[in-house]
Amino acid sequence: MSAWGVAEERARAVIGRPEHRDLGVVRAEDAAEFARAAGETSPRLIDPGDPGFTVHPLYVVSLLRGAGGADQSEFRPDGMYRDEVPGTDGLDVRLMAGGQEVSFTGEVRAGDRIGVRRVLTDVARKGSGTPFLLLTVEKTYTAERSTLARVRERFIVR
Repeated sequence: MSAWGVAEERARAVIGRPEHRDLGVVRAEDAAEFARAAGETSPRLIDPGDPGFTVHPLYVVSLLRGAGGADQSEFRPDGMYRDEVPGTDGLDVRLMAGGQEVSFTGEVRAGDRIGVRRVLTDVARKGSGTPFLLLTVEKTYTAERSTLARVRERFIVR
């Protein structure tokens, strides 16, 4: 079976199976660094000492791992995390982003412990000529007090 076919089989086997990950505590310094890297200049986003400091809303959905990140064994040769696209770990397949929809439902605060629940919700064969897989993953980011964001991501597997 081709690597593409193995990826499809693996992905279909985990549809609907939730995964949970603790992303750790939001540190104001890390959130400010993210905002600066995103080109923000407002002190309320880039200066943790500012009385109105707030965490950039996109910061939480950029988190894939907790502070400290991952060790080398957790990366694919192309630089993505091995587990980022369900069913593809260890396979010689090409991966591409296929779109993302984000809905913010709460405010992220420095000091929040963030968790994410991830579920693969769909695996579809697409394309004419050279086919590809379109995987849909839904993520829910939470803090102890509320849901912060919901994300629907699509990944193309060739």
